[in-house]
Amino acid sequence: MENEKLKAVETVQFLKSYIKKTPQIGLMTGTGLGEITKFLDKSVSFEYKDIPHFPVSTVKSHHGRLLFGDMCGEQLMAMQGRFHLYEGYSPLEVSFPIRVMQELGVKVLILSNAAGGLNPKYTEGDIMIIIDHINLTGLNPLIGPNEDSWGIRFPDMTDAYDKELIKLAETAGRDEDIQLQKGVYVGLKGPSLETCSEVRFLRTIGADAVGFSTIQEVIAAVHAGIKVLGLSIITNIHDPDNPKPITAEEVIAVADEAAPRLEAIIKNVVATLC
Repeated sequence: MENEKLKAVETVQFLKSYIKKTPQIGLMTGTGLGEITKFLDKSVSFEYKDIPHFPVSTVKSHHGRLLFGDMCGEQLMAMQGRFHLYEGYSPLEVSFPIRVMQELGVKVLILSNAAGGLNPKYTEGDIMIIIDHINLTGLNPLIGPNEDSWGIRFPDMTDAYDKELIKLAETAGRDEDIQLQKGVYVGLKGPSLETCSEVRFLRTIGADAVGFSTIQEVIAAVHAGIKVLGLSIITNIHDPDNPKPITAEEVIAVADEAAPRLEAIIKNVVATLC
């Protein structure tokens, strides 16, 4: 863990040599959602491959760029694309950007992802506010020696998703006339999609949506004392009794269609925080 701390500090030193002020808000976007950061007044951008110690996105729909920019006078750090366990990255690598945010002084993290709907009341294209999660990856970024300067050994996950930020998102939905769902996100390793029996199991344990990201980053953020807002675009509905195959292209298409509504929610929340 000490090596990870040193890497994060070195990464921050590199970034600080290019940015004028440090961000208070971090934004991380998922599959098909990389363009929702266009509301930022961008000041500087980096390709992940050019940032010291940063992993590189291998998923085609993830742009692999880190942006810094202003909105209503507030500096934001926005990631266009993230990293996944199924790409072969470790939990420490997946959550490394959170540690960089922590070292930069980020206090609020807004994550978005594309997820499969498990709740039969959901419809394709819905936006779901994540109120809790279930970690079925079998992995955790806090395994190993604890870095005490980053957080306590046993962080409490009762309020992993900040209740005040959830209220702000609900208010944003009303302001923008966008109907929002609220539910539990379950994280799997992937990349294979769920079988019909797995869908039935996930519904039984209380999950409303399923995906292959978010969990590792949220655990690291809670450990870091960063407040989290999670938002999922429901790209398809799993019906185990009438299964319908889904392709990555179809997932991206739905995410692209819903992206302007997600952008409106995030922009509203950020404006409230400014």
